[in-house]
Amino acid sequence: DAVLLGHRKYTFTAWCNSHLRKAGTQIENIEEDFRNGLKLMLLLEVISGERLPKPDKGKMRFHKIANVNKALDFICSKGVKLVSIGAEEIVDGNVKMTLGMIWTIILRFAIQDISVEETSAKEGLLLWCQRKTAPYRNVNVQNFHISWKDGLALCALIHRHRPDLIDYSKLRKDDPMGNLNTAFEVAEKYLDIPKMLDAEDIVNTPKPDEKAIMTYVSCFYHAFAGAEQAETAANRICKVLAVNQENEKLMEEYEKLASELLEWIRRTIPWLENRVAEQTMRAMQQKLEDFRDYRRVHKPPKVQEKCQLEINFNTLQTKLRLSNRPAFMPSEGKMVSDIANAWKGLEQVEKGYEEWLLTEIRRLERLDHLAEKFKQKSSLHESWTSGKVELLSMKDYESASLMEIRALMRKHEAFESDLAAHQDRVEQIAAIAQELNELDYHDAVTINARCQGICDQWDNLGTLTQKRRDSLERVEKLWETIDQLYLEFAKRAAPFNNWMDGAMEDLQDMFIVHSIEEIQSLITAHDQFKATLPEADKERVATMGIQNEIVKIAQTYGIKLSGVNPYTNLSPQDITDKWDAVKHLVPLRDQMLQEEVARQQSNERLRRQFAAQANIIGPWIQTKMEEISHVSVDIAGSLEEQMSNLKQYEQNIINYKCNIDKLEGDHQLSQESLIFDNKHTNYTMEHVRVGWEQLLTTIARTINEVENQILTRDAKGISQEQLNEFRASFNHFDRKRNGMMDPDDFRACLISMGYDLGEVEFARIMTLVDSNNTGVVTFQAFIDFMTRETAETDTADQVMASFKILASDKTYITVEELRRELPPEQADYCISRMTSYVGSGAPPGALDYISFSSALYGESDL
Repeated sequence: DAVLLGHRKYTFTAWCNSHLRKAGTQIENIEEDFRNGLKLMLLLEVISGERLPKPDKGKMRFHKIANVNKALDFICSKGVKLVSIGAEEIVDGNVKMTLGMIWTIILRFAIQDISVEETSAKEGLLLWCQRKTAPYRNVNVQNFHISWKDGLALCALIHRHRPDLIDYSKLRKDDPMGNLNTAFEVAEKYLDIPKMLDAEDIVNTPKPDEKAIMTYVSCFYHAFAGAEQAETAANRICKVLAVNQENEKLMEEYEKLASELLEWIRRTIPWLENRVAEQTMRAMQQKLEDFRDYRRVHKPPKVQEKCQLEINFNTLQTKLRLSNRPAFMPSEGKMVSDIANAWKGLEQVEKGYEEWLLTEIRRLERLDHLAEKFKQKSSLHESWTSGKVELLSMKDYESASLMEIRALMRKHEAFESDLAAHQDRVEQIAAIAQELNELDYHDAVTINARCQGICDQWDNLGTLTQKRRDSLERVEKLWETIDQLYLEFAKRAAPFNNWMDGAMEDLQDMFIVHSIEEIQSLITAHDQFKATLPEADKERVATMGIQNEIVKIAQTYGIKLSGVNPYTNLSPQDITDKWDAVKHLVPLRDQMLQEEVARQQSNERLRRQFAAQANIIGPWIQTKMEEISHVSVDIAGSLEEQMSNLKQYEQNIINYKCNIDKLEGDHQLSQESLIFDNKHTNYTMEHVRVGWEQLLTTIARTINEVENQILTRDAKGISQEQLNEFRASFNHFDRKRNGMMDPDDFRACLISMGYDLGEVEFARIMTLVDSNNTGVVTFQAFIDFMTRETAETDTADQVMASFKILASDKTYITVEELRRELPPEQADYCISRMTSYVGSGAPPGALDYISFSSALYGESDL
């Protein structure tokens, strides 16, 4: 009990001092310092805020008892029943009684008035602690003793109201001393709650003193609840002020809106009252568009503002009435009725504005239509008249032909018709201009100036049109005269020009003559042409006279001639130039004809010279051909005599070659002079050449045939008589007498000689006598056939046997043996053609004479 009393005494002393300090004093010893009753009365005055009876000043015991009783009476007056507590025990310093009295004061003034959710005093304080600490971990307040031992409940209370003072997340349940001291220090430093408990006493006491903890906890309630009451009081003040502020704001808004609306109406009315019309349709349409914008865009928000202004005014008056404030009285001229009157004035002005706009637009529309019509017609007219003055002022007729003049006249007549057709448009333009003036068109000056210009131009066009017609008619008559002269010129110039063309063609004609007679005929014709020239010159002068008449008319009347006659492409200059050309060609033709006479005389001399020689050489060649032919078929005399005669003929022919060469030279001169015919001879150089070549060929072939006949005769042992018989038979069947027999003639010859011939046999014989398929049988082939089986001839076997003797019976022969036994030429021939010997036992370089011998007679592919 002593320990418990000590704890309680510590707490109660601290509690009393927390209040006494407000009066500037404190107590040190609770049972001693309250004995005279003075500080007890002071404590009650501070706690209750009331004045107690004046204390007794004496220091006697009864004075002290009187003062303590005054305090106890005050406590009783607050509805507290003091049981077993008397003034004497207090004056005597009874600790228990003194602590009991202080607890009674604490209950009455610190705890009794606590009220939480229909609970009060101790239960109310406990419920308040539970509500405030409910969200915190490790805190469960169920009483006023062991629930507070770990210090977390006190820290939770502080953190709940002042989270800035404690970091609750760092507190630990296993550190009660630290938690309690933290709470005590923070409460004393920041909450003005003195330390009333000792942490060590609470931790070490199984069940801490309930009254001490209640006393300390109640200080937290009053500290925080007082703040809540202050907040409530502040909220009430703020609410009242907010109502006033809102009302004032509504008043200011009303004044502002009313001022703005009245100002807008003041600015808008003059704009709507302005009835000065614009000059252009575009400007009036812009006015109408501005008015429609005003109706659609600008006015609707103002209607809304006006309505809102009335609503705000009524709302404000209602709020003032409900909050017991006096009614709002707007500034002068800003009453709702003032705004309504101003609005009514706006709508009255607005009422006729749109109608005026539409009427004015219709008027301008008519004016714009007329002005546009005027511009359109004026533009069309000006476009049509553009270039017309220049066109009518042209003097193109001065350089035009009659056809062009007539075309210009037709064109001008068409223009006159077009001009008359445009008269209506000019009158319409003038009428529109007059109406625009009557309707007071804003740009009437421009319209009038343009109209006047069109009218002046129209009058000028009329004058120029008539003037051009007169000029065209005058020039047309002059041109008709000129045209007649042009036609006459054309009729005379054409045949004269044709005559000159023919004359020039004849004078430049490229002639080819081959005789004196032909060139003489050309000279006679040329002389006849020259006799016609004086008459032609008269025709030229007459034709040019017509042209001179045309030029004279043009110069007299100032007409520009185009230089072109429509009826002919011939110009006077053409006639003059061509006549000059004809006169120039006549002497040239004379010279050309004389030169040709000289050339033909020279050619005639060449012809006679060539003919004289050709007429000798041609017959000579023919004679020699016949003589050689007779020699070749003549059977009289031996073959050697025939050969001797033929050699003599050959030498004579060779000696005659110089005559052929001289004739070739004369022929070349004739060719260079382009002489291709010669009436003095039938022989041409080609005839002579062919005859000469045939003569040379015939003599050579005939000599060869006789030589072969001699070889055949000697080789086959044929007598001269046999050979003559063969020749007589051959000549008999050589029907064409050309030294050859056709196959049919050869067949008839064989039959006459006793051969029994079938087709197959005759074909075999033909392959022997005509191996090259020439289609004829020569005398030599005939002799070979007739003597084939009777004559003695060498064979391949005989040649092989001869080589075998030279090779000493070997089947091969060496190069040394050939060179030793044969002449060098024959030895080289054999060595170059023999193949190498293929066989055993032969020395290197051995040659095969057997295959060589067979090849000599066509039996191998040598």
